[in-house]
Amino acid sequence: MTELVPVRRLPAPTSKPEPRRASGTLTFPEVFQLPASVDLTTAAKALGIHVNTAYKLIQRGTFPCPVMRVGGQYRVATRALLVTLHIDEIPVQPEHVNNGAAFARHADKR
Repeated sequence: MTELVPVRRLPAPTSKPEPRRASGTLTFPEVFQLPASVDLTTAAKALGIHVNTAYKLIQRGTFPCPVMRVGGQYRVATRALLVTLHIDEIPVQPEHVNNGAAFARHADKR
């Protein structure tokens, strides 16, 4: 006969847990801080793929955006990366608009 063991309930979390992201990927704000071109490792992180997969895709000619070879190193233009990710422009958040309006009001008082 199987013995029943009482189950102890865990307390409900008091705060909302941080959203999980894949290890080694870039967050949305991090993508907007990138320089004009990035190395292949950074491009792979932005795309959420392993760098070895990125190299294989380049060898097959199927990397999702144009790749440049500069001095023995692969580089990807950040603009091409953003277009590939369907991020065509930096989004404007409501707090940015409010902060800008507050700044303009303050500047008008001078």
